[in-house]
Amino acid sequence: MIASINVEEGSLELMAKGNLDEPVIMLNLLKYLDKAKFGYGVDGLTGKEAYQVYGKKFARFQPIYGGEPIWMGRSHNSIIGKDDWDITILVRYPKRKNFIDMFNDSEYKAIAPIRAAALKDSRIIEMTQLLHKLID
Repeated sequence: MIASINVEEGSLELMAKGNLDEPVIMLNLLKYLDKAKFGYGVDGLTGKEAYQVYGKKFARFQPIYGGEPIWMGRSHNSIIGKDDWDITILVRYPKRKNFIDMFNDSEYKAIAPIRAAALKDSRIIEMTQLLHKLID
């Protein structure tokens, strides 16, 4: 079985219909595996350790696509809903197009299986800032 990021069908195409020059924040919700999946270069590591390997490799894309982590924290208990996440990360991309281009980059696709091998579950949710629009 190949570990990969399970992109929802049509989600990148839908994202591409938005303003490609608009900044976006990607909300990442992560639940680590106890042990990373075997065969992706992270054998014997915990999910958390494997995700750290992915994070170091992901960092080389920041100068190209601008994926800048702006907040990262531990998730505790869910007040509404039954979600159970280990880590929440907000990553800012200066343009929607940057995220789409990165996700389609063959070098990024080469490291994506490490992310998938580290995680029991995850979400990546596209967001745009609304507050400044309410004030204007």
